[in-house]
Parts: sequence; structure tokens; C-alpha cells
Amino acid sequence: MPIISTNNSKSSTSKIILLLSIFSAAFCIVASFVNVYRFALVSVIYEMLWLPVLSILFIAPLIAIVLWKKEKFAFTSLYPYAVLICVATLLLMLFFN
Repeated sequence: MPIISTNNSKSSTSKIILLLSIFSAAFCIVASFVNVYRFALVSVIYEMLWLPVLSILFIAPLIAIVLWKKEKFAFTSLYPYAVLICVATLLLMLFFN
């Protein structure tokens, strides 16, 4: 029986960083357009998560750039997309809030 090899060019680290970037971007965008203090449970969850999400928005692009440099700036990786998502979210928060 032949061995089926799945050559996955996307590393799990790049997928994790991209998913964290998407989650933090969605969290910030939803929090800016929705009144999170209307319901008590939603406000508690928001207050518990805003600092970790904000730190992810600042740290994830730095980690992605370092790891992207290790991959010799290959555009086939997911790191540039994570950087773009985080930078776009930070700019949206800065200029549209």
C-alpha cells in the first residue's frame, strides 16, 4: 500500500497567528460598533478580554514579521496576512473611534 504524503506548506504556527489576528480584529471591530455594556454578561466578557486582545494586536505582528523573516519573506506563507490584518485593525481603531 503506498504511503500518502500530505505536504502541508502552511505551518501550524502561521495558522495560529493568523487565527489570533482574525479573532482580535473581529473582537475590536464588534466592540466598537456594539454597545457591550448593555448586558452584564457581555460587558464582563468584554472587560476580561480587552487587554489580552489588545496585546495580541501589538505582539502578533512582531512575531509574524520575525517568523516571516525566517521563511525568507515568502509570500506563500500566512504571516504577511496576519501582519496586514493587525495593522489594519490598529489603524481602524486609531482613526475611526
